[in-house]
Amino acid sequence: MTDKTTLKKEAILAAYQFRHATKVYDESRRISEDDFKFILEAGRLSPSSIGSEPWTFLVVQNPDLRKKIMPFAPGAAEKLRTASHFVIILARRGLRYDSEHLLKQMQHVHHMPTDVIDQVIGRYQNFQAQNDILDNERTLFDWASKQTYIALGNMLTAAALIGIDSTPMEGFNRSELEVFLEEEGLLDREKHGVSVMAAFGYRKADPVKPKTRQPLDEIVKWV
Repeated sequence: MTDKTTLKKEAILAAYQFRHATKVYDESRRISEDDFKFILEAGRLSPSSIGSEPWTFLVVQNPDLRKKIMPFAPGAAEKLRTASHFVIILARRGLRYDSEHLLKQMQHVHHMPTDVIDQVIGRYQNFQAQNDILDNERTLFDWASKQTYIALGNMLTAAALIGIDSTPMEGFNRSELEVFLEEEGLLDREKHGVSVMAAFGYRKADPVKPKTRQPLDEIVKWV
C-alpha cells in the first residue's frame, strides 16, 4: 500500500468523522460558488439504477421562498434560516421502462443505437416487473426516490471532504410542500415529486458529543 493511498483513506475517514447533522449554521459564512458547484457535481456524477439519473436539484437561495417553506418543514426551519445553501432533491415520477425520460437517457445521454434501445427496453421491463416496480405510481416513485439518496450521500461526503457541513432531512409534509412548489412554478407534480432535502453551510458550534457508532464487528457478517 502506497503512502498516497494511505493518505487518501485517512482523509476520507477524517471527513466522515467531521460530518454531523448540523443543527444551526453560521449565518455570516457562505459557501463559495466553486465549492458548491463541486458538491452539485458529486451529485450529478452519482450512479443510478439503469442509468436513469432520476433527480433534479432545486437549490433554494431566495430568503422569502425559504421562509414560505418553513410551515411545510418545521424541523428544517432553523436550517432554512441559517444555512448557506438549501437543496430540495426531486425524484421523477412515472419512470417506467418505456417512459419519455428513460428513452431520452438512452438516446441522447448514453447514445445507444435504435436496435440496442429496443433490446434494452425489454430488459428494463423485465427488471422492473420482477422487482414489483411497475405495481403502481407509488412503487415507481419510491424506486426513483431511492436513487436520489445515492446522490445525496455523495453530496454529503463531498461537502465534508472540503470542510463544509450538511444536514439531510426527511421531516416535511411532502404533499403540502409539493402543492406549494407547484403554485410557485417550481414543480410539475405530474413529472416530479419531493424526495429529500439537505442544508449545506458552516456549523455555528462544534458538536457537544463525539460521534458514536456501533462497532464494525457488530454490523458486519462474513459468510
